Amino acid sequence: PLSPAAVVGAGLGGSAAAYFLQQHFGPQVQLDVYEAAGVGGRLATVTVNKQQYESRGASIHALSLHMQDFVKILGLKHRREVAGKSAIFSGEHFVLEETDWYLLNLFRLWWHYGISFLRLQMWVEEVMEKFMRIYKYQAHGYAFSSLEELLRSLGGEAFVNMTQRSVAESLLEVGVTQRFVDDVIAAVLRSSYGQSVLVPAFAGAMSLAGAQGNTWAVEGGNKLVCSGLLKLTKANVISARVTGISLHSSEGRALYQVHYESTEGQGSAFYDMVVVTTPLHPSRSNFTFENFDPPIADFPGAFQPSVTSVVHGYLNSSYFGFPDPKLFPFTSILTTDTPDLFFHAMDNICPVNISAAFRRKQPQEAAVWRVLSQQPLDKHQLKTLFRSYYSVQVAEWQTYPRYDAAKALPPIVLHENLFYLSGVEWVASSMEMIAVAAKNVALLAYNRWHQDLEKIDQRDLMHKVKTEL
Repeated sequence: PLSPAAVVGAGLGGSAAAYFLQQHFGPQVQLDVYEAAGVGGRLATVTVNKQQYESRGASIHALSLHMQDFVKILGLKHRREVAGKSAIFSGEHFVLEETDWYLLNLFRLWWHYGISFLRLQMWVEEVMEKFMRIYKYQAHGYAFSSLEELLRSLGGEAFVNMTQRSVAESLLEVGVTQRFVDDVIAAVLRSSYGQSVLVPAFAGAMSLAGAQGNTWAVEGGNKLVCSGLLKLTKANVISARVTGISLHSSEGRALYQVHYESTEGQGSAFYDMVVVTTPLHPSRSNFTFENFDPPIADFPGAFQPSVTSVVHGYLNSSYFGFPDPKLFPFTSILTTDTPDLFFHAMDNICPVNISAAFRRKQPQEAAVWRVLSQQPLDKHQLKTLFRSYYSVQVAEWQTYPRYDAAKALPPIVLHENLFYLSGVEWVASSMEMIAVAAKNVALLAYNRWHQDLEKIDQRDLMHKVKTEL
C-alpha cells in the first residue's frame, strides 16, 4: 500500500490532486500538502467596502465537469448571474457592441463579419467535442504519461499540432477573416490570457469556448473549492515553502525527501510519492532536484506578467465616447491589440456573495471595476479610465505561460513516483484544465503503482471504451 504522499502547492491543482489521490488510493493514504502562501493559490479574493470580490480566475465554463462535481460534492452553490453587456473598444471607438437582444447580437456579428462567426463556432465546437472525451477515458481509469499522449488520445496529431501553431493561423485556415481575428479573437485572448492571437490554437480554443457566455462561478468565491477539497480529504496542510526534492532509495524503491522552509526554520520529510503542482520554471521558483540520475532538466519557457487593479470609483465614460455617464451601457469592456491601449480588459464586477436584493450599480454611480493590464497603471492612466476613485488594490501576477509556439510541452513524469502537474498550463490554462490534469496525475500514479500498464497511454481509446460499456 502507498504510505505517505506529498503534494506541493494548495491551489486548485494541489487540492484536486490530493482529492483524486485519495479517491484512487483509498482513505488510508496519508497526504501532506505544502503551501507557502495560502490555500487557493491564484483563486484569491480582495475586500472592498466589506464585500469580497474575485481578483482573478473568475469564470468557469458550463462544460467543466470536474469543477461541477467538486461544487456538488462540497455542497457549494453556483453564484447568481447578474446580466451585463460587453463591448470591444479600439482606443477610439467600439468595434462591436452587445445589445439586450440575443438575435440582434448574432445579426450584428453576422452583418459585420459574415460567415467568420459561424466558422469560429464550428471550429471551437469541434475542439470541445473531442476534448470532452477525456471524461469518459478518466471514468474508465485510463491515464496518460505525457501531455502529448493525452492530446493524441483526444484529437490525434492535429491536437498536438494545435499546441505548436497560433490560433490566428488555425482560424485563417478554416476561413475566418483577418478582420474578425483582429477585432474579436484578439480582444477575447487579451481579456483571458493578456496575450495576442499568437497564442497556440489549443489554448485559444479553450479561451474562446469560455467567451461564449455560458459560464458560472462559485457562490462565496472559487477558492472555496480548494479549501473544501482539502478538508474533505483530511489532508495535513503544512504552511511551508518547498525548496527541493532529493532522491533516496530504500529496499529497491524510490524514496523522496522533500526539503522545506517555514517560519520555524528548515525541515524535511520522506515520501513514497510526490506531486508538484507549482510551476517549476526558473523564473517562478528556485526548486532543486538532487541525486537524480539522469538529472531533472530545467524547464523552458517564461511567464506573462499580468496586473489586476481592483478600483472602486466612477467610470470616466467620456473616454469611451459617452459624455453622459447615465447612458453608458456596458459592464465589460474588451480591447483590440492597439499599441496605445494600456489595458487589456475591464469589468464592473459583482461581489462573491450576491444577495437576492443585489443590483448592479448604475454607470453614474461608484462601482467596483477590475482592470487587467500588463503593467501597473500610473496615475494618469487611472485618471483616464476613472473620473475619481476611492481605492485601488493592485495584484501583480505571473499568471499565464508566455505562449510562444514551438515549445516542447513539459513532462508529467519526472521520476518513478514523482509527478508534475502544472505543465498542463502550456496546453491551456483554465480551472478545468488543471482539474483534468489532477485527475490524470492521480490515475497515472495509481496505475503505475499497481503496474497496470493496460491503463496507461492506450491508443484508440474511443473504441476500447465503447467495447467496455
